[in-house]
Amino acid sequence: MLDDMRGRSVSPVFVGRQEELKALSESFDEALKGAVTAVLVGGEAGVGKTRLVQRFAEHCAAGGAHVLYGGCVELSTEGLAYAPFTAALRQLVRERGPDTVTGLLPDGAARDLARLLPEFGEPNGDGETDAGRARLFEQFLTLLERLAAGAPTILVIEDIHWADRSSRDLIAFLSRNLHTPQVLIVMTYRSDDLHRQHPLRPVLAELGRVNGVHRLDLPRLSRDEVAQQMTGILGEVPQYAKVQKVYESSEGIPLFVEALLDSGEDCTVPDSMQDLILSAVERLPEETQRVLRVAAAGGTRVSHALLAAVSGLSDIELETALRPAIAGNVLQIADSRAYVFRHSLIREAVHDELLPGEHQRLHARYAEEISKDRRLVPPGRAAVELAHHWYGARDDHWALISAWEAAQKSFKAYAYTEAVPLLERVLMLWDRVPDAAELIDADHTAVLERASEAANAGGDVDAALKFVKGALSGLDEAVESARVAQLIVRRAGIKNSKGHPGVIDDLRHALRLVPENSPDWAEVVTPLSRQLMLRGEITEASELIADGLRLAREYGEAGLEADLLMNLALGHSLNGELETTIMINEQALELGRAANAGRIITRAMGNNIDALTDMGRHDEALRMAQDGWRLAKQYGRLRGSGLFILNNRAEVLESLGRWDEAIETVETALGHGPVLRTRYALLRVRADIALARGELQLTEGILSEVGILKERQEEFVQDITHNAHLLMRRHLAKGEPGAALGVAERVLSRPRQSSKAMLGWRLLALLREVCDAAGTAEPERAAAVRRQAAEVAAELSVIGPVVEAYRLSYAGEFDAAAAAWERLQRPHNQAKALLLAASETARRGDREGAATRLKAALPLAEALRATPLVAEIEALSRRVGGLTQGQDQSELLTPRELEVLRLVTQGRTNRDIAAELFISAKTVSVHVSNILAKLGVTTRGEAAAAAHRLSLLSP
Repeated sequence: MLDDMRGRSVSPVFVGRQEELKALSESFDEALKGAVTAVLVGGEAGVGKTRLVQRFAEHCAAGGAHVLYGGCVELSTEGLAYAPFTAALRQLVRERGPDTVTGLLPDGAARDLARLLPEFGEPNGDGETDAGRARLFEQFLTLLERLAAGAPTILVIEDIHWADRSSRDLIAFLSRNLHTPQVLIVMTYRSDDLHRQHPLRPVLAELGRVNGVHRLDLPRLSRDEVAQQMTGILGEVPQYAKVQKVYESSEGIPLFVEALLDSGEDCTVPDSMQDLILSAVERLPEETQRVLRVAAAGGTRVSHALLAAVSGLSDIELETALRPAIAGNVLQIADSRAYVFRHSLIREAVHDELLPGEHQRLHARYAEEISKDRRLVPPGRAAVELAHHWYGARDDHWALISAWEAAQKSFKAYAYTEAVPLLERVLMLWDRVPDAAELIDADHTAVLERASEAANAGGDVDAALKFVKGALSGLDEAVESARVAQLIVRRAGIKNSKGHPGVIDDLRHALRLVPENSPDWAEVVTPLSRQLMLRGEITEASELIADGLRLAREYGEAGLEADLLMNLALGHSLNGELETTIMINEQALELGRAANAGRIITRAMGNNIDALTDMGRHDEALRMAQDGWRLAKQYGRLRGSGLFILNNRAEVLESLGRWDEAIETVETALGHGPVLRTRYALLRVRADIALARGELQLTEGILSEVGILKERQEEFVQDITHNAHLLMRRHLAKGEPGAALGVAERVLSRPRQSSKAMLGWRLLALLREVCDAAGTAEPERAAAVRRQAAEVAAELSVIGPVVEAYRLSYAGEFDAAAAAWERLQRPHNQAKALLLAASETARRGDREGAATRLKAALPLAEALRATPLVAEIEALSRRVGGLTQGQDQSELLTPRELEVLRLVTQGRTNRDIAAELFISAKTVSVHVSNILAKLGVTTRGEAAAAAHRLSLLSP
C-alpha cells in the first residue's frame, strides 16, 4: 500500500534525523574495526526509515564503501524465500559478473548460491536439508567477508517484518557470526506491524542480546521539522496555521505530511492514504470494527469506563472485542485504563465511516454519560469534551452552553488557542438558540471581546482584529465609553503588531473617552506611554507613567503597576541606564509572579534579556531566555511573548558569534508565525549574519521584505537605527560608500539618538567605517558626518562594557576595542577591531605588529565563516607580507595599478582613466582586472571600498 503513495511531493531538503545519521555513522565506524555487525532501524510506516538509510548509504558510498541492497516482499505471511539476499546477490552479479563473484568463494561453493540465482548453475540436490541450508549460510557469510576485504561493505535489508522464515534465520546467523572488520548489515522494519504473535518479535529479542547488534528507533518529526519539510516541498515558508494543521493531522509522520500537502490547499486526507490507514482496521473482526467506531466518536483517547458505558458492553465483552485491535496495533493502552488510537488519522478515518444517524447518536451518548459522571474523562477536560460531543450530537442549546463553559476553563488553563474555536462556536450558534445571552450570562459583544482577548493572547492577531471590529460595531461610545476605550486600546495593540499606522491617534482617542484619575485612565495611559517611549518621546511618556503609577497604586492595580514600571524601564534602556533598567524590570517581574500573570512575567523577562545582553552578561541572558521560552509556552503565550524572547535569544547568540545557533533560533521562531513586528526583528538578526558571511542575495531578499531597501518610514527608535545600520553595511558590502554616507546623513538628522549599546553606540562605530570608506571620494560630506557624529557622541552616556567597546571602536582605539571585545566574547567584533588596528599599524610602517594582529584575527573570522572579513584580513596580510625593511607602504599593487585604482575610487570610467594616464582603454581594462584579482573582489565599487579599508591610497 505504501508503494501506491510513491511519487508524491517529496522534500528536497533532508529534514531532521541528524542524531540518527550520526548514530548510524558511529556504528559504521565501529564496524570498520569489527566491533559492530548490524543495526536494526525500527519505526512506523511512513516515518522515513528508507530515506534515512538511503542517505546514510549514499554518504558511505561516496566515501568508497560498497553498498548492496535487498528488500523483503509482502506476498503472504511468510513472504518470498531469501528475497532480500537474492536481490543483493543479483546486484552484485550485475556489477561484477558471475565469474568474479564465483572467484570470491571456495571451490564448488557457487552451486550453493545457485539456489538464489540461476547464474551460478545447477543447485546442489540437498538444498532443502539442514546441511544444505548450513552451507548456503556459510557461503553468504564468506562472500560478505571477502567483499569486505577489498572495500568496506554495507548490506541494506529493508522491511524485515515481511521476511520469510529462511531469511529471518539467515539474518540471525549473519548477525551472530559476522565479526570481520569493514562489513555492516543495516535492516529496517515497521515497529507498528509487530503484533504480539509476529514471527519477527522473537528474532529481534534474540538479536538484542547479541554483542555488536545495535537498535535504532526512528521517532516522528517534531513540529519544527514538519515546518522545514513543508518549506522544502512548497518552496516557501508556509503559514503558521497551515503548519499547525498539517502537523496535527500527520502527527509528524513524513509520508503523511507529503500526502496532506499533495491533496491541495485544504490539506485533507487523500483517498489513497485513506485506504492505507483503514487497511489495518478492515482486517479486524466485525465486532471489533463496530466498537472501534464507537471509540472513534469518543476522541483520540477514551477511558475504559466511558467506552463501556457508551457501548453498553460489559468489561469482558469490551475487552474481548478490543483485543484484536490492540494486537494489531490499531489501538493502544494508555495510562489509567484508557485506549488511544495509534495515530489520529486512524481515528479520523474510522470516525468518517460513521453513518449520519450513528454519528449524532454516539456523540449524544458520550455527552450524556460525561454529564452524569465527569470523572469518566481526565481532570479538567469535562467541559471541553461536553462541548465537543453536544456539538457533534447537533444539540444547539447544550452545545452553546458547554462551549462557553469550556472557553472559560481554557482561559484559566492558559489554553488560549483552544478557547478561540470554542468562542467562535458560541458566536455561530448564537442566533440558533433563544435567550442565548441569559443562558451564559453574557451578551454577544462580551463573547466577541472574550474571543479577541483569547486570539490576541495566543498570537493570532488577524482573528483578534476581526473580533475587535465586530465588538466595536455593536457599541455606542457615548453610552459605553470605557468599554469602547478598552477595545480601541486592544485594536491599537494589534495595529502595532501588524505595523499599521494610527496607533498613537487611537490611544489618544481612547484616553479622551475615559475620566481622568480613574483606573480606566491608567489602563489607557499604559499602552500610550509605551508607544511614546518606543518613539523616543521619553519626556511625555515619563510624565504619563508617573500619573499612571500613582493611580495604579492608589486603586491596587498590580498588573497596571507592573506594565507601567516596564514602560519606565524602557526609557532607562534607551538612555543606556542598564542597571536601573534591570532593577525596575525585576520589580515588575515580582508583581507578575505574585499575581501569576503570564503576560507580565514573560514581558519582563524578555526586556531583561535585552538589558543583560547590552551589559555583556550573556550567560545570564541565555539562561533567562531558556526559562522565558518555557514559561511562555506554559502560559499559552508562545506566539506572543515567547517569540519575542526567542528573538532576544537570537540576538545574544549572534553577538557571541554562535551564528548557526542564532539562525536555528530565528527559523524556529519564524515557523511559529510571529506578528509582523517580531518577524521583522527576527529577519534583521538573520540579515546581520548574512551580511557578515557575504550572503548578499539572501540579504537583499530580507531587506526587501522588511522594507529597508525602500527606506520605509519607521516610527520606533530601534527600528530606525537597526534599519539604517543594515542599509549602511549593505552599501559598504557592495562597494557603495557614497550611498552609505547618504544613509548616515539621514539617520543623524534625527533630533535624538539612543545611548543604548546596540543602537546609538553601535551606529557611531559603523559611521566611522562609512566615513573612512567615503572620505577619499567625498571628503567634505564625510567630514560633515564626522562632525555630526562627534556631536551625538558627546551627548550619549557611556555605561557598561558593551558601550565602552563600541566607544573605543568609534574613537579609533582599535587595540583597546579588540581587547574589550575579547573580554565580552564577541569574536566578530574582535576580529574586525584587530583588522582595523592592523591597518593603522601597517600605515605607521610596523609590519610585524600588523602581522601579529592579523594572525590573531584570521582564525576568529574563519571560525565564523565570515567570508568578507576573511578576505579583508587576507588581502591586508598579503600587503603586509610585501613590506621590506625601511619601506613605508606595501607593494600589493604596482605604482601604475595604484594610479588606476585612485581614479577608479573617484568613479572614473575606463575611457576617462585612459585619457588621464595617456594609455589605451584596453590597457586600463587589463589593469582593472588585475586590481580586482589582487584585492579579491568582483566589482569596481568593491575595489574602491577595499582600497579605503586597506589604506592603499594613503599618502
